[in-house]
Amino acid sequence: MSLLGTTAPDFALPNHKREVVSLSSLRGKKVILAFYPAAFTGVCQKEVCAFRDALADLNNANATVLGISVDAPFANAAFAEKNALNFALLSDYNRAAVEAYGVAHNDFAGMPGYTAAKRSVFVVNEEGQVTYEWIAPNPGVEPDYEAVSAAVK
Repeated sequence: MSLLGTTAPDFALPNHKREVVSLSSLRGKKVILAFYPAAFTGVCQKEVCAFRDALADLNNANATVLGISVDAPFANAAFAEKNALNFALLSDYNRAAVEAYGVAHNDFAGMPGYTAAKRSVFVVNEEGQVTYEWIAPNPGVEPDYEAVSAAVK
């Protein structure tokens, strides 16, 4: 089910410093929600670093990036530090956001019962509406960063 044109599901998740961040608290800014399957994996590292490197340009467009995974805040903190990230990584350890956004990847990596996030990107506008949506066909595919940037501008 597509979320395009709908109000983005709100959430309140701990960031990698264990501070709670809600989507609704960011109203008035564009928000890029970058769901990723797992910290410390190759494609996820490339993705978060691509967003890190584009952040100044995205900030100039009044956009905030939030990385979201089911990893614990402690793993996300180490992942953020290792990659010198300049945006928050949120921990959806109870999988509420991945379910609300329709990006739960059940039995991830062939592990029965383990649910991770599908690699996906949503852009939420200043009014809280989803204006861009992309869900990877498989975890090895990165988003089209130029398309995400264009959706923000």
